[in-house]
Amino acid sequence: MTTNVQEPSSLPVSAIPDGCAAWNGEHARVWADAAVPWWVPVRPRRWAVELAVWCALLVAPALLTTTDLPPELIALLPLQVVWWLWRPELVRFAAPVLVVVVAVRWSELSWPVRVCAALLVLAPVTATELRARARAGQRRSALAATDGVTAPLPDVDGPVRRGGLFLRFGAVVAVPGVVLLATSGLWADDRREAVAIGLFLAGLALTLLLSGALGRHRALALRKAPAPVLRVLVGKDDHEDTVVYGTDDTAALRPLFTVATRAAVDDEADEEEDLEEIEELLDAPPKSGEHTPLREAVLYGTPADGAEILLVGAAEEAGEPPVTQWSTGPVRPLAAGAARRRTAREARAAVRAARNKARDEELAATVRAGITVVPVRRWRAGPVDWLGGFLTVLWGCSVFAVMDDPGYWMGTLVLLCGLMGATLVPRKLRWRITADRTGLWLNQLRGPRHVPWDDLRSARREAFELQLRVRDGDHWDLSAPRWPWLQRRRGLIHPYDAIAAELSAMIADPALRPTGESGEKERGRPLWPFAVVLCTAWIALLVTRWLS
Repeated sequence: MTTNVQEPSSLPVSAIPDGCAAWNGEHARVWADAAVPWWVPVRPRRWAVELAVWCALLVAPALLTTTDLPPELIALLPLQVVWWLWRPELVRFAAPVLVVVVAVRWSELSWPVRVCAALLVLAPVTATELRARARAGQRRSALAATDGVTAPLPDVDGPVRRGGLFLRFGAVVAVPGVVLLATSGLWADDRREAVAIGLFLAGLALTLLLSGALGRHRALALRKAPAPVLRVLVGKDDHEDTVVYGTDDTAALRPLFTVATRAAVDDEADEEEDLEEIEELLDAPPKSGEHTPLREAVLYGTPADGAEILLVGAAEEAGEPPVTQWSTGPVRPLAAGAARRRTAREARAAVRAARNKARDEELAATVRAGITVVPVRRWRAGPVDWLGGFLTVLWGCSVFAVMDDPGYWMGTLVLLCGLMGATLVPRKLRWRITADRTGLWLNQLRGPRHVPWDDLRSARREAFELQLRVRDGDHWDLSAPRWPWLQRRRGLIHPYDAIAAELSAMIADPALRPTGESGEKERGRPLWPFAVVLCTAWIALLVTRWLS
């Protein structure tokens, strides 16, 4: 059950269009019931999409080196999973293409490939059609709830930012894909690899471009004419996404959908202020299990899976004007089962948050009481960092062991990934933070970096990372393995928790900071010589193996 039991903040009557109906009761229930089955990925987490993309990036080269599949299938099979999760609109076009390719190549394919292709056609197509039907039902229900009332959108002349990032990134990814496809005839021995990788990159680029284009099209369509309006209640979740409830759900027991939003800004000054507020939110400690009070709002648009909307809601601070928020992502409905799991997860998160808060306060008090003011204070890599470095090296060794004559394109990918790992290992094994009266010194590849105390926003441990947030936006972080259950069971404190608590105390209280100035040797040496040695060793190992 949610911990949010406060009375919702009221929206001024002047901000509510005439005749705007409240979205509650039977209309909200019918809308919520028009949901797809649990197995349809309507709300994939960002990590699930990223994992699907990374798995596709690994599966495609593996199919190249271990099978004789045609390049079209090598690109289409893993991309079909990405589209199923992220861009189901593409499935309607990709599935017939996959069917044609399989039919043409049927005699050349083994039965496992045929079964896999059939599953990757039937499951995504079925899921896409179910989502389309649910979307249509949600639109009908939402329009019925409005009683036909529409209103012009506020801030309709503001800049349209929706989709811009995806469009730019998609154009960048498309360039190497198009180049590979155009020049594949020049690669006599590796033409199959060039075509497969070119098609795969083109497919990823198409995914990004279509995402950006659809978001931009739907945002522009919302602005063209007066939109249907509904009165709702809104709140925020742990990810700062907006959660929409029916007006009669003042206890926030049944969230209807979530949507990422951003406040409308009028000029550059307001945009800078908005960015500053975002930075402050990022600097603030995590709020798992905590909820902002519900606020009354007017929803412009027709809420359904994938829709774009605009919200005009009551301000969080009393006396402030209403806040206009454009959606920066699609509407994602919450089915009844997902809503129950969400409230149960929130209850567990609230318990964990209270426990973690008490632990963090105890740790902070212990650290603050134990800080001895010294001329210079230093922290450096320890066992958890050595373990992280060992795991990175182990990955490199496993790749080296299984890769035998991978071909030009796969070999280039392995080489680049190994060089990237060779630049990460020195940082994991040799990092050092040095604090003196002027600020922090962070040793990096090119040399020590100085961050004055006044430029440090916060220091905290977030998931697997130790994060130092800096005012200029050039933040610093480290990652290392972490096992919370083992720490709780053994009463252990992760080194990153202790470092973050000590640095936080120094940031908050200048009296606890070191009093002297550090010398060049204390600040740590540049890490690039170590990285050069590892890069050279990696190149030598690959060349030796592939030429032998």
